[in-house]
Amino acid sequence: MNRVSLYESASGEPPQQPQQENQGIDISQDERLYRVRLSRATGIEWGTDLSFSFVYVRDMLPSGAAAQTKLISKGDQICELLAVDEEGASPVPLIGSSFDAVMTAFASLSKNTKDVDLVFFRGSKDELKALCGSGSKGNENNDGKIKITVIQNKGSKDETTKIIMAKEGANVRQTLVDNGINVYQSVTRWTNCKGKQLCGTCIVNVTDGSMNTNRKSMDEGSTLRDNPDSYRLSCVTFAYGDITVETFPPIGAAQWTR
Repeated sequence: MNRVSLYESASGEPPQQPQQENQGIDISQDERLYRVRLSRATGIEWGTDLSFSFVYVRDMLPSGAAAQTKLISKGDQICELLAVDEEGASPVPLIGSSFDAVMTAFASLSKNTKDVDLVFFRGSKDELKALCGSGSKGNENNDGKIKITVIQNKGSKDETTKIIMAKEGANVRQTLVDNGINVYQSVTRWTNCKGKQLCGTCIVNVTDGSMNTNRKSMDEGSTLRDNPDSYRLSCVTFAYGDITVETFPPIGAAQWTR
């Protein structure tokens, strides 16, 4: 699914209010799109179908912020989130994102953020997919396909980049291994646990598109506790949208699994 078409104005006119930098989705392109400002405690119960993607409004607390606006309806699909009072914040695209990615987007808000701008689509998942695909050029994500960009040997003279097209929800380790890419350093290439989350050695750095992956579990977070937040165990990382990963990222001395 191509998300670009919703961010480009067909008329060339600026997007509608509220006016901010990094406007994100141009809601003027379709009357089913709308933007609303809510307290970060939205009072929304979110839901998905069995794909665990394309998150929608399942229900609302009667006294919650969303219900009080009288603008949001059950079934509306979330498309974008923007922290209103977070300096330098950019819109987070959420069209087609996994449930974990949407929850992580809210959980990642600064503690000082009080309000958020949300873009919704009033229609079904299939209608939203059709809108995203209409008028697009080279729709790369048709039929549930996503792009995984793999950077190997980052910063060295042997640095290479490989692009892999995979199914939405693909396991990152399995996808890379199936395409001949080694995710293990040193002897763990031969002594690893084969993707069972036992050895903690298939570490990759998700440098772009982290919101398109599932949320870290407590076990994964504990294993990687001395590493940057962007580091993931590829065996338990699933991609629901385009991502970029670096193999063999620098590992600190405290990483006991090495």
